[in-house]
Amino acid sequence: MKNKKSKISKAWFFLIPSFIGVCIFYIYPLLDVVRRSFVNCEGSEFVGINNYIEVFNNEAFKLAAVNTIRFIFLGVPIILMLSLWIAVKIVDNVWLEKQLKQVLLLPMTIPVVSLIIVWRFLFDSKGFVNGFLHIFGISGVQWLTTDASFYVLILSFIWKNLGYCTIIWLVGLLAVPEEIYEAADIDGAGRYAKFWYITLPNIIPTIVLQIILGVINTFKIYREAYLIAGDYPADGIYMLQHLFNNWFRELEINKMATAATINLIVITLLALFVKKLGAVNYEK
Repeated sequence: MKNKKSKISKAWFFLIPSFIGVCIFYIYPLLDVVRRSFVNCEGSEFVGINNYIEVFNNEAFKLAAVNTIRFIFLGVPIILMLSLWIAVKIVDNVWLEKQLKQVLLLPMTIPVVSLIIVWRFLFDSKGFVNGFLHIFGISGVQWLTTDASFYVLILSFIWKNLGYCTIIWLVGLLAVPEEIYEAADIDGAGRYAKFWYITLPNIIPTIVLQIILGVINTFKIYREAYLIAGDYPADGIYMLQHLFNNWFRELEINKMATAATINLIVITLLALFVKKLGAVNYEK
């Protein structure tokens, strides 16, 4: 017992500096943001929920929130299903595993600016895609200056995070005991039956993790959206990140704090819901 207490004391000795850093640079700023959502812009007067009412009535916030939600509900399912399909194929094919493991994380090593140059080459009004469409007599599309830019952003999101998601799926798939599949083979179960009744139930914790990380990664797409279309892009890709950037430039600190607090609450509730749903299904 004394040895155990001694080990715990030593662990706290090493953890305290990191814990202090987390409190100073993460927890305190977070609490300060929540506080500022209830005061005026100068931070000198308590205004209750007036900031929340103002933000919810703000047309720019409504547009950014709708676009962000649309991006999450379209981009996250696509990338999760596509990366899961690739991961399953890799697990089933040794040759494919050797070839793809080397390139899966390559998109994450490419600088965003370089990637945007490629997107402009492909999707500019006189770019490669419109040139290709012109061969078949199809008129070009203003990919970067209209609502079509939303799908360019979805493509950028998938390209950048596909390998990362695939690696996580691979970890989950390889953790499923091989003995279960062998028993299913003896019972005559087919490939789809094994995937539905064995693979999916056993990777539910990975599914929960993937959904949470997928939602978080959608908020990291701002650099691509900004470099594609600037401060005020087409309405289709005007995200919450654009809104925060513009409010920061205009020093609308109370609005920023309020929107950030709303964002925090929504993401936290979503994460708790997904985790609870996954736990219930996993127990079944």
